[in-house]
Amino acid sequence: MTPEIDDAFEAVEKRYGAGSIDRVRQMLDPARQERHPLQKDAKWILPGLSQKPWHDPYEHPEIAPVVRAFEAGHADIKEELATAWSRSRPAFTDYEHYLSTQSDWQALYLFRAGAPVPESAQIVPTAYRILDEYALRTGIHCPLLESHFSTLLPGAVVKPHCDLWNFSINLHLAVDIPEGCGIKVADEARAWVEGECLLFDYSFEHEAWNKGDGTRTCLLVDLWHPETTLAERAALTALITEIRLLLGDL
Repeated sequence: MTPEIDDAFEAVEKRYGAGSIDRVRQMLDPARQERHPLQKDAKWILPGLSQKPWHDPYEHPEIAPVVRAFEAGHADIKEELATAWSRSRPAFTDYEHYLSTQSDWQALYLFRAGAPVPESAQIVPTAYRILDEYALRTGIHCPLLESHFSTLLPGAVVKPHCDLWNFSINLHLAVDIPEGCGIKVADEARAWVEGECLLFDYSFEHEAWNKGDGTRTCLLVDLWHPETTLAERAALTALITEIRLLLGDL
């Protein structure tokens, strides 16, 4: 803990009440963490959140509206993506995961480094508008992470890994899905259904693959885990931002 984090936590508790971020404080004590074996490689586990890898995209009232909006906009999103892939390829970059960078995994960002990417509003306007209206303005998007079109080239494999924490959750809109693609989270593999969303906790070990002949693209949106509180979200944002500053990542 640094003085800056102590001050931020004190401000959150002053606003939301004593004990409002006890789970965040507990998260910082490894001896008090309880985690599923398939979360073993995640950096931080906020205690008290449901330990389930897969979520029904419609089960959380906070998240369901963004799911409906993206699914309703799928046809336009797919058309705009195809145009972007053919005419704006330089906007796609090798995906930089915190563990590695892959040239066969391409990304077009809508939100990155704590802010929207305004250039994307011109390239993929429907997805950008829905993200802004239903996730950014409502506060359910986790600003510590990102939103991007994730394109796996034919033959690409995302190796099994855990992401950094469990207090955000990953939404996938299946935009363009050829045969031979799939994703496995914990011990359950699923296939994307074009035009529909999947929702999962990526602190659990997960992997993905494209064994087909065409590109596989999903729109990924990092959302706050629906079981986190507003106080916890404020404290976690301050905590991770300060850690990144100390590490020189910002």
